[in-house]
Amino acid sequence: MILDRLGKELLFFDGGMGTLLQAEGLKPGELPETWNIMHADVITDIHRQYIESGSDIVLTNTFGANALKFHDETCSLQEIVRTAVIHAKTAAALAETGGREIYTALDVGPTGKLLRPMGDLDFEDAYEAFGEVMRCGAEAGADLIHIETMSDTYELKAAVLAAKENTSLPVFVTTIFDERGKLLTGADVPAVVALLEGLRVDALGINCGLGPVQMLPVFEQILQYTSLPIIVKPNAGLPKQVRGETYYDVLPREFAATMREIVSQGAAIVGGCCGTTPEHIREMTEICRGMPLKPITEKNITMVSSYGQSVCFGQGSKIIGERINPTGKKRFKQALKEHDIDYILKEGITQQDLGAHILDVNVGLPDIDETAVMVEVVEELQSVTNLPLQIDTVDAKAMEAALRIYNGKPMVNSVSGKQESMDVVFPLMQKYGGVVIGLTLDETGIPKTAEERVAVARKIIKEAKKYGIQKKDIVIDVLAMTISSEPEGAKVTLEALKKVREELGVHTVLGVSNISFGLPSRPVINSNFYTMAMLNGLSAGIINPFSEEMMKSFYAYHALMNLDSNCEKYISRYAGISSAVQDASSGASKMSLKTAIEKGLKEEAYHITSDMVKKQAPLDIINEHLIPALDYVGKGFEQGTVFLPQLLVSAETAKAAFAILKDSLAKSGEQGEKKDKVILATVKGDIHDIGKNIVKVLLENYGFDVIDMGKDVAPERITEKAKEENVQLVGLSALMTTTVVSMEETIRQLRKSVPGCQVMVGGAVLNQEYADMIGADFYGKDAMQSVYYAQRVFKGDKKEKMRLSLK
Repeated sequence: MILDRLGKELLFFDGGMGTLLQAEGLKPGELPETWNIMHADVITDIHRQYIESGSDIVLTNTFGANALKFHDETCSLQEIVRTAVIHAKTAAALAETGGREIYTALDVGPTGKLLRPMGDLDFEDAYEAFGEVMRCGAEAGADLIHIETMSDTYELKAAVLAAKENTSLPVFVTTIFDERGKLLTGADVPAVVALLEGLRVDALGINCGLGPVQMLPVFEQILQYTSLPIIVKPNAGLPKQVRGETYYDVLPREFAATMREIVSQGAAIVGGCCGTTPEHIREMTEICRGMPLKPITEKNITMVSSYGQSVCFGQGSKIIGERINPTGKKRFKQALKEHDIDYILKEGITQQDLGAHILDVNVGLPDIDETAVMVEVVEELQSVTNLPLQIDTVDAKAMEAALRIYNGKPMVNSVSGKQESMDVVFPLMQKYGGVVIGLTLDETGIPKTAEERVAVARKIIKEAKKYGIQKKDIVIDVLAMTISSEPEGAKVTLEALKKVREELGVHTVLGVSNISFGLPSRPVINSNFYTMAMLNGLSAGIINPFSEEMMKSFYAYHALMNLDSNCEKYISRYAGISSAVQDASSGASKMSLKTAIEKGLKEEAYHITSDMVKKQAPLDIINEHLIPALDYVGKGFEQGTVFLPQLLVSAETAKAAFAILKDSLAKSGEQGEKKDKVILATVKGDIHDIGKNIVKVLLENYGFDVIDMGKDVAPERITEKAKEENVQLVGLSALMTTTVVSMEETIRQLRKSVPGCQVMVGGAVLNQEYADMIGADFYGKDAMQSVYYAQRVFKGDKKEKMRLSLK
């Protein structure tokens, strides 16, 4: 079994299946997976070539095989997957292996769609699409599942759960990072590692998108954070073209030399992606086979994540915002009863603005469906904030539902030392991953002494180990007891904090404000106790970020203990920027339309616009609020401070405001200019429309009339539509190397039939040089660049045109 060798000896993947299929005659737009049935001998021979070049693991020709693409009975998904596995195993039997054992890996790529709320694919539908492929692959005899080229953590989670719940096979995962170390939807390296380790995959790493040299910095980051074997599968450099032929600029010997360096630094499984041939693999295996593996070390990093941000516990303390919790909060209870989701979202956004690192989410009230509300609040919060969430519930059903749909690795509040509690919570943590808070109470209640609380913590840690849950994924709450009824309560808690950190080596958390119940001037007690708790090892305090006394304690403590380099954060907060803090804490009653759009509060934007249009001209509202908000978010996206989910939700929020303004303009009889038309299409043979759909949303928000032709669109159809509509700009998207030839052919036909039309291109396999080679006018590195280019194409001030484009 491959797991017996994993991490103990260097293993080799194969190279680019698509590269060899193109050389064998795969036509532009033809689905590579159909060759499993139509050209079985070719597929088997490609596998054989890679095996004889030194590959230990062969990927089936199923990268794009899923129920969303293959639903025709004449070419069934089941038959495609079954034959793909057979071809790999047949090749292993035919090849000269020198006695090596060859493993067949079921290759699973992305669906090509964004999941809700960013796109239109439901999480469970994505899960089922992956699950069907994986069941077929397991039944056909695959040795492992390799999920690769993933650019979105949410889709990645659906795929991993599908693999785990539908098969018993080992699961390997690689994602596609850009040179900044980010996924398309914003996740950084530690966030991806946290998610995948929490889901208990067997190996993780990076593939595609970059050449071997460009992958080195991302690989080095992965090394810092993961305790799992690392997979590295680069492209053979960047795609280029000569006389209509695509090639890659890293030759086999150069590729092998860099891969040797990667192995020497700690990679456990290496191979190739786009552009890598059997010769690349042969050179790599010859120079690398037999190299000793660098020992895999346990990183012991306590880490939680969202789709776009990770929080690592370590030096200093973290802030867990306590405001999304009905306990002692009359207004929040009212919001839950009235289903006022926007109020809840504003609480989350404001806590983030005030400095929270993690948001506690508790929606437990009598007479509401806690499971349904918890799921809705988690989903909605994750669309407006990239902070990790703490799922806070005693309801096992609500806990599991939230864990399943959570995009990242959450905190979970909580488990206690009661056997009943551990029996319920630990299986969920084992399945979904997360950092769980352990409360130091058991069947006998809350212990009176620090030693007894440490004993309960030790019991929780011991029981968690039975489920494979490590100490790094447990944070202990030694419980703060109110000193008005427990005079020794603070002293016991502080002593227990110190002992847990020093004796057990785990991180700690406290609900700090519990200490002052029943006392006057509670912030005085709370803030001083908070400082004392941090001095005694508090890793994270569940506090109210609206309390300036608490925030002063936080920033002062970190400055005084040299945990704030050059007091930068303290100075930033208290040297002239305090007005910004006051603005944030003043709440949403003074929220502007611009802010509502930036934050993605759709209902808020709708209501604010409804009030504003009674007093201001619609065109002034557009010019002074909507456009500046969209520009602000767009620039943040370019600079890496705003991520794709936030970009899209802001665009959707702008639409809510536009709906009011459009109606107002119609009633006033004001005439607007005709919108400028832009055609968007994913080229023939490519079903991936993520990039196209993102560009569409943004172009529409900037006032363009987008003709969306969908995916897998033939060059002739695009050319005919451009000519028919007299379109000046066409945007083409492609994700796969095998379909870039369709993009080039589309450009050629547009040049011939619609000579005045400009063409912009984008997609994971493209770069500026390649775009130039295929004759494109513009390469859009990201969605906002496409918007800016469209503005230039149509000349004039697009912002001015947009004010008149709502008619």
